[in-house]
Amino acid sequence: MSSFPWRRIGAALFRALRPRASRPPHTPQPNQQSPRQSTPATLPHSDAPRRAGQYPGDYTGSFTATYDPHIDGNADPGEIVWAWVPFEEDHTQGKDRPVLLVGRDDQWLLGLMLSSRDRDQRMASNWVEIGSGPWDSQGRPSEVRVDRIIRVNPSSVRREGAVLPRGLFDQVIAATRRF
Repeated sequence: MSSFPWRRIGAALFRALRPRASRPPHTPQPNQQSPRQSTPATLPHSDAPRRAGQYPGDYTGSFTATYDPHIDGNADPGEIVWAWVPFEEDHTQGKDRPVLLVGRDDQWLLGLMLSSRDRDQRMASNWVEIGSGPWDSQGRPSEVRVDRIIRVNPSSVRREGAVLPRGLFDQVIAATRRF
């Protein structure tokens, strides 16, 4: 028998690879933040959208895009926030991710999800590049998916990430209108 710790390595791998409950992203401490970044605010949290049957489905109608950001602890259109986003294939499952808020639908906020995964624009015309910002703790460039409008429960918003500049917001909305 070898003295190599196979059991401990196997157990560590199992712990690292097992599915975990979604957690809010790391919130930088005030002394770690540059003056250009917005101040993250912790917002109320609820597990309501995670329960089966709570999410009414993606938004498919026309909407009025609104740009009205206020860094005041409330999620507003024009801001990028972190929230629970249901998977497209199964709305009972999802994960925390950054979302650009673009409007409202009754009690729901309307949003477009962001990703830092680089996509070739020729292959993914439904994504718009917006660069990097304080919503990504690693400073990676992000893209916004413009062909899926998700409903965001205001109580599922974890924190404010940033205000998207008006010019970029308008570019994203123009791309959304094409879809």
